[in-house]
Amino acid sequence: MTANPDLTSSDPKTIAANLAIPVLLARRLATDLAEKFAKAGFTLALVGGPVRDAILGRLGNDLDFTTNAKPDETKSIIKKSADSLWETGREFGTIAAQFGDVTVEITTYRSDVYGHESRNPEVKFGESIEGDLLRRDFTVNAMALELTTTPPTFIDNFNGVTDLIKKVLRTPGSPEDSFSDDPLRMMRAARFAAQLGFEVDPTITLAIKNMAARIEIISAERIRDEFTKIIMSPNPRAGIEILVETGLAEYVLPEIPKLKLEIDEHHHHKDVYEHTLKVLEQAIALEDRLGGPNLVIRLAALLHDIGKPKTRELIDGGGVSFHHHEVVGARMAKERLKKLRFSNEIVDGVSSLVFLHLRFHGYGTGEWTDSAVRRYIRDAEHQLTHLHVLTRADCTTRNQSKAEGLAKTYDSLEARILELMAQEELEKIRPDLDGLEIMAILGISPSPIVGLAYQYLLDLRMDRGPLGVDVAKDELLNWWSLNKPKI
Repeated sequence: MTANPDLTSSDPKTIAANLAIPVLLARRLATDLAEKFAKAGFTLALVGGPVRDAILGRLGNDLDFTTNAKPDETKSIIKKSADSLWETGREFGTIAAQFGDVTVEITTYRSDVYGHESRNPEVKFGESIEGDLLRRDFTVNAMALELTTTPPTFIDNFNGVTDLIKKVLRTPGSPEDSFSDDPLRMMRAARFAAQLGFEVDPTITLAIKNMAARIEIISAERIRDEFTKIIMSPNPRAGIEILVETGLAEYVLPEIPKLKLEIDEHHHHKDVYEHTLKVLEQAIALEDRLGGPNLVIRLAALLHDIGKPKTRELIDGGGVSFHHHEVVGARMAKERLKKLRFSNEIVDGVSSLVFLHLRFHGYGTGEWTDSAVRRYIRDAEHQLTHLHVLTRADCTTRNQSKAEGLAKTYDSLEARILELMAQEELEKIRPDLDGLEIMAILGISPSPIVGLAYQYLLDLRMDRGPLGVDVAKDELLNWWSLNKPKI
């Protein structure tokens, strides 16, 4: 199947139809569904992303259809042949189903809009496919293949094929009307730039700048999902730059534009915003170590320095310091990700990496004791490889000698980690005595004292390695004799 078809014909719609129709009709499912809807007296058309992707020769396993059938009618038509069916989008006119390995969404023609302050659209069913296509986000997604005509009809009322050829994003109607109907489309423009390498038409950019505040009516969950698609795209820099340049980021991720710190002639420091985007790109280049694209590492790379604006201090004689920005940044990252409704697992993972991202640089040029290595492993826990990736990506110096030196030092640290982990199984590190043994030795009942004793033994284990039960018992009794009077 052609990955990059030639769409440079003087008749691009004909070429597009010739490319799309065979690809789409190769899905026997599409023709089967069309026959069922036609028999019931309804229309059915493939629409949006699947048509665009078919023209590009890369049809996936998700198919979107539009129809004049209402949701109840759609459900009645497909329920017997679908492997499974769900109605979570029913209020928006959508019935979804699974047919083998293909996921299908069938939506009644719509012409809904968002109210001025509403977080949810006012759903209105439309009367025609032309009206349905007019309300779609971009021209490249406003193409359709009407399957219930003979032969199937390729519909492109807004020159989506031409825009696909030019790799430019435009809206079917005015950008202002489109973004007023659904403000999330402003973020979607950034996503398509990041995912597909499209240029954003200047009319769209201007409209976003003028309407950025309207994104506030969109739910945090929808913003999160769209932002996740941006950052998980092949080129998240392109999407993030659009968010920042249009002002959208001020509302959805305000910590990022704040990284554009003012630099004066007396107090020099690295461009934190540009450094952050470079770290993100370098982390992506190392993702093979994590098994492929990884949301936690990408978020951590993007947010690792967001504490710098709040901790920035000018130094007499020139220069700038950002003391404890990793501590402040970890707290800020946790707050922002919670507001965006990310899962606790992602929130904790990202904030932990932000907190730890400077740990490597606190040990000079490699004077790592066994105790320091153990603590590094212990603090990173299951995110040790993520921390390796982030730490390496955080080196953006143009000084080749310095970069090579840092890489060599970190190579040495990783080797030490592997060596100690093999010797001591550090990923399972525990004190030599557990809580029950501590209570038995000290003759105490469950209480906060047990936790204090446990932490003391864990610290010893970190500093000295395995102690053995007898030595650990002696150390515990010594600690108890010194601390019992104070507790």
